[in-house]
Amino acid sequence: MNLLNAIVFTDLPVYAQILIPAGILFVLGAVFAVLLAFLSNKFKVSVDERVTDVRAHLSGANCGGCGFAGCDAFAEALVKGEASVSSCNATSKENKAYIAALLGSGDAGEETVYVVKCNGGTQCKEKYDYQGYGDCQSMQLLAGGRKACPVGCMAAGTCTNVCHHNAAEIDNNKGYSNINLDKCVNCGVCASHCPKKLIQPVPKSAKYYVACSNHEKGKDVRSYCKAGCIGCGMCARNCSEGAITVVDNLAVIDYTKCIGCGKCAEKCPSKCIKKVFD
Repeated sequence: MNLLNAIVFTDLPVYAQILIPAGILFVLGAVFAVLLAFLSNKFKVSVDERVTDVRAHLSGANCGGCGFAGCDAFAEALVKGEASVSSCNATSKENKAYIAALLGSGDAGEETVYVVKCNGGTQCKEKYDYQGYGDCQSMQLLAGGRKACPVGCMAAGTCTNVCHHNAAEIDNNKGYSNINLDKCVNCGVCASHCPKKLIQPVPKSAKYYVACSNHEKGKDVRSYCKAGCIGCGMCARNCSEGAITVVDNLAVIDYTKCIGCGKCAEKCPSKCIKKVFD
C-alpha cells in the first residue's frame, strides 16, 4: 500500500489518501460478502426440519446411552430410520410418544428404570483376592473376575466411574452395586459398561424384580452364593396371577401380569426378589 500511495496518491490531499484506500477495501469487502453469501446458498446442506424438532424433544443428556455420540447424532439417526426412540431411556414417555408420532414409527417404548440384577455381594464366595489396578472391566480380564459366581457383581466401580449423575452406587456393606433411582436419568451408560451385563431395564411401573442373573442349577448356585436364585419355583407357586415362571433355572417376572402383591418376595428362600423402588 505504501508503494501505491507513492505512485498514485502522492499529490492528493491527506484526507483523500485515507478515504480512497478505505473505499477500495469497502468495495472489496462488499464483493466478497456477496460472493460468500452466494456460495453458501449454492452449496448449503439442507437439514430436515424434523431433526431439529426431534432434537428439541430428546432429553439433552448427551450421555451416549443410546449408542450414538450424542443427542444430535441420535436425532439424525431417528429421522433416517436408523434408530429407535425406545433406545433413549433418558427421554420422557410423553416426548417419546411425540417423536414416534412425528416420525410415524409408533415405537415410543415403555418407560423403564435400571436395576442391578445381582444380590450376591458378601454372600457370594470369591475365587481370589484381587490386588490389581482398575475397575470391574480390568478385573474381568483375570479369570472372569474374582467372584465364584460367573455373573456376580464385582463392585469394583465401573458403573460408578461412568455415571455422570452419581446414580450408580456401591454398597460396601453388602458388596454389590445399586442404582439410586432418585438420581438416575435412565441413560443406560452404566448398563453398557458393566462387563457382566447385570444392569438391566425393567418397566418403571414394576414393583419387584429378580436380583439374580445366574442360570445354573440350584445346587451349583447354592455352593458359592447364598443369595442367588436356585430355581426352586416357590415364587411361581405362590403367585396367584401366574406372573412368575422359572425359565432355564432362573425366575422371570411377567410384568403384564404382576400386580405387585409381594408374595413372591416374601416366599423366596434366597431373598433375591427385591423391590424396584425401595
